[in-house]
Formats: sequence, C-alpha cells, structure tokens
Amino acid sequence: MTSLPSAPLGLTCSASHGTVHIELSGDLDHHHADRLVEAVDRLLAAYPAPQDLRLDCADLSAVDSSGLAALLMVRRRTDSAGAGLHLDGRTAQLNRLLELTGTLNHLTAPSTAAQPIRGTGNPPGHPAGPH
Repeated sequence: MTSLPSAPLGLTCSASHGTVHIELSGDLDHHHADRLVEAVDRLLAAYPAPQDLRLDCADLSAVDSSGLAALLMVRRRTDSAGAGLHLDGRTAQLNRLLELTGTLNHLTAPSTAAQPIRGTGNPPGHPAGPH
C-alpha cells in the first residue's frame, strides 16, 4: 500500500491584546508536528504571559498521533505559561481523533494553571483536621 505525501504544515502567527494566534494548515503529522511546538515556544518567549493561545485548526487536512502529541505538548506549554489554550475551527476529523483518544476535554477545558491552588480543601477560616 502506498501513502500520499503529507502536505507541509503551514503556520501563520500573530499576537494582539494578550492573545497569540496561530493559523494551522496542511498536515499536523510526524513530518511536521515539531514545527508547531517550536513555534509555540518561540511565541511564548516573544510574548511572555499571554492570556490565551488560539490555534485555528480549520485548515488542517490531517492529524496523526505525532500531531496529537504536539497538541498535548502545546497544552503543557500554555499551562506552564498560565495561558488558556483554544482549538478553534476544529474539523470533524480532529474532533473524532480527540474523542477516540480521550483527549478532547483535556485539550479544550479551561486551563487550571492560572487558578489558585487549594491547600486543605477546607473553607477559608476553618482549620484543617477533624471537626
């Protein structure tokens, strides 16, 4: 069986008002997935402390397991930066991949990085320990 060559991954990046945008096109696959992570690293370094990173996925033609791994790495990067990750324009194919792998909620849920850490789970003003 022969496979079609992958389409190069296109990345168009911009930033405004605390939001970094990356428009993706082509294939997010084992040939090109590292380019996305590298671009996110460069953008997060150039625009420290963004509120959001928005990936426009509408023009992605294919995503394989390496592309999924890249998206998970991007989520780790945005969590570390305290930024929200948004996968805009998800295709039916991308949604299906995320659902089948159990990663849809993880990649689309609000970031927990910027939320305060709760120590004891007790309400403020109530000491820890048995009552």
